[in-house]
Amino acid sequence: MTRMRRMLAGFGLLMVLLIAIQAAAVHWAGPMIETWRMAPRTAYAALPPLAPGTYDQPAMWLARPDLPTDPARLLPPGQGHERRGGAYVFFVHPTTFMGRTHWNAPLDHADSQMRARLSVRSMASVFNDEAAIYAPRYRQAAMGTFMVDRPESAQALAQAQGDVRAAFAHFLQAIPRGAPIVLAGDSQGALIVLHLLHDAVRGTPVAARITAVYLGGWPVSVAHDLPMTGMPACSRADQSGCVMAWMTFADPADPRQVRTMASHYPALDGHHADDAPLCTNPLTAGSAPGASGNANRGSLAIGDENRGPALVVPSVGARCDAASGVLLMSNPPHLGDQVLPGNNYTMYDFALFWRNLRADIAGREAAWQREHSLS
Repeated sequence: MTRMRRMLAGFGLLMVLLIAIQAAAVHWAGPMIETWRMAPRTAYAALPPLAPGTYDQPAMWLARPDLPTDPARLLPPGQGHERRGGAYVFFVHPTTFMGRTHWNAPLDHADSQMRARLSVRSMASVFNDEAAIYAPRYRQAAMGTFMVDRPESAQALAQAQGDVRAAFAHFLQAIPRGAPIVLAGDSQGALIVLHLLHDAVRGTPVAARITAVYLGGWPVSVAHDLPMTGMPACSRADQSGCVMAWMTFADPADPRQVRTMASHYPALDGHHADDAPLCTNPLTAGSAPGASGNANRGSLAIGDENRGPALVVPSVGARCDAASGVLLMSNPPHLGDQVLPGNNYTMYDFALFWRNLRADIAGREAAWQREHSLS
């Protein structure tokens, strides 16, 4: 019996030691562990550019006005169209491919496409009071590419950017000439939209048509990114041609993982940003850093197979934290189970402020129309 007790005690000590080692590893070598878990395990292979006319095909779009079913048209019960705006929206969905078998997601990967449609329901539906929403499918960089600082990661992102540029070129041809434009994206989609602003919008006639830009879930450097877009940060509700950017976290927040991923990529000016990211509060149109829950007009819960979509009112307040640059909430409503490590609510960047963002774009479009009627 004594021998058995000694064996059990030894086994218990070993387990405690292993747990302590694992905890230390997570604390001190978190990026290395995440790299091992997430990084693509195949050699990088460059993909050919998409054939000309690829985005003429309706099947290459998650949202487009001529699709018979379109996740961006989601409206919760009791919420109708409050207006019919004149802006055309180009939305780039976040990372939805979690596999390690490719550096870029295959277009026919069923699970990632399902997640992409859900993200369009949750995020792009914010804009369905506008004239039309276009959200392309694209060969997105895999989640694991953002976990490693390797040349292949930059190559995979460049591949995704090339697809989105082709989709944007089609979008510009498809919409009425001179019509106002809204650009939006989340996570990887926000990063791609940033580059789209720099590479395909700034210095072109398209720049004058931008009503607003909405970037969720990716750190936008005030010093190194924003000046290269050619647009200021939004600071009032009646301002057009500006950038709204925020990363939503619940308190206590730990944004280190997001900042580490962003550090693998240079900012638009070619430097590596070390400043606090831009934070424009969707509850205040960027005019103030904080607002209480009373300012939140309603969050969107898209539901599941058992529950349908719903508007959550009252909802949560939020404030921009000057030190970290993230948008902080206390006691957020339960909109789903897609909360990432560090209390990261990036999957709900748009849903949490759904009705406020609908009003936000309405105000900015009205400002754009006034400005252009006078020019």
